[in-house]
Amino acid sequence: MFRRFGVNFAVVSILLDIILTLIALSLAAAVRPFLPTLPLLVPVSAIEIPPIIYMLVPILWVSAFLLTSVYDPRRIYKVIDELHTVTLATGLAALLFAGLLYLFFREFSRWLFVIFIALDLFFLLSWRLIARVAFKMGRMSAPVRRVLIVGAGEVGQQIGEMIEKYNWMGLRLVGYLDDDPEKQNGQLPVLGTLQDVRTVVEENQVEDVVIALPRWAYEEVNKLVWVLHELPVDVRIVPDYFSLAVYRATIDDFSGVPMINLRDPALNDVQRVVKRLFDLVVGGMLTLMALPIMIVVAIVVKLDSPGPVIFKQERVGENGRIFKMYKFRSMIVGAEKLQEVVNTTASSDPLIFYKRPDDPRITRIGRFLRRTSLDELPQLFNVLKGDMSLVGPRPELPWLLDQYKLWQRKRFAVPQGMTGWWQVNGRADKPVRLDDDLYYVQNYSLWMDIYILLKTFWVVLLGKGAY
Repeated sequence: MFRRFGVNFAVVSILLDIILTLIALSLAAAVRPFLPTLPLLVPVSAIEIPPIIYMLVPILWVSAFLLTSVYDPRRIYKVIDELHTVTLATGLAALLFAGLLYLFFREFSRWLFVIFIALDLFFLLSWRLIARVAFKMGRMSAPVRRVLIVGAGEVGQQIGEMIEKYNWMGLRLVGYLDDDPEKQNGQLPVLGTLQDVRTVVEENQVEDVVIALPRWAYEEVNKLVWVLHELPVDVRIVPDYFSLAVYRATIDDFSGVPMINLRDPALNDVQRVVKRLFDLVVGGMLTLMALPIMIVVAIVVKLDSPGPVIFKQERVGENGRIFKMYKFRSMIVGAEKLQEVVNTTASSDPLIFYKRPDDPRITRIGRFLRRTSLDELPQLFNVLKGDMSLVGPRPELPWLLDQYKLWQRKRFAVPQGMTGWWQVNGRADKPVRLDDDLYYVQNYSLWMDIYILLKTFWVVLLGKGAY
């Protein structure tokens, strides 16, 4: 990825983080004596922080921020990525600081610690948001990096769109090079053929060259690389194989041999651990709270109609893995053998359909269970087992998987969930649009999961679109 502002901006960011963190610590010490009397809050007249703490805190914070790549411009192009990374780094620094206080400074006020971390996180996030707004509004200028794209095909145009999107960060698209006469006479700013690369780079003072040629033109790559190595430019190659990636492609180092991973997970290791811990903690509490309700529902289902209480159905989970999903039975026994009752929309996409609210296969109690979503409660056990997550795209039926296009399979790049972005924005009243699932995959964050869960309770209470 192109560097955003370079080394100088990273140094300024580090210094600003240190200054704001020390200000937060001093301000927390000044505010602490004026806090109202609360449980576990001991009144104090004044707070004095040992000078050595003012020396150790910057070391801990900078170390934690470097470990979590806060200052790596390739990790923080999107605002949500930067906010997530800074929050994670601040949490890590806080844990290190708490351990230091426990070992050597046990008299340090706990409420002072809480106030300090809260103020620090607020300051560190705020200045980054202000900086982004200032750059976008033109109040601050970023060093310009001129980019030339070799190849005006689909991949090259995607890179061009990305550069235009982030032009406030200093990226400037000089134009394209392409041997295709149609591309040269089209609307794109094609500056010449591949043979003109040296001239175009020198005349336009290009700093970055991106080679985005189709697979059939890869024989030209070697020639281009040799020519560009003689010029003071950074050269990047976007393999056309990236179009085959299920979610994102990355470069792996396998015993010294670089390889392209076409099925890199949508969640990194940290996000995956956090999401799993969130599922276990919140899912465990919800399961304990729902157990009395589930017992009552199980009895009512058994008395309402003959058949098993729990309906087990094969569904497609993360990365296409098949598992048994649990639900309270809301249909008559053998309902799956009857003709599927769906209303096909005018769309040509077979994956977009409506369910009928008057489905004759639904039992008397089943209609109530569906409207209140109580039939979904046994899926909490799927969450605890690891088959599902609390939040994510809904697990798909296996027979529909064959009808998915390659880009649509990206919805399986994350754990499938009990509720998701689509469910809280329409439920059964809205067609099963994969765009909503892909939006979740591409914009995942823990905060998004929390937002979806909170909105789910409201949607369930309204009972809109559930049948």
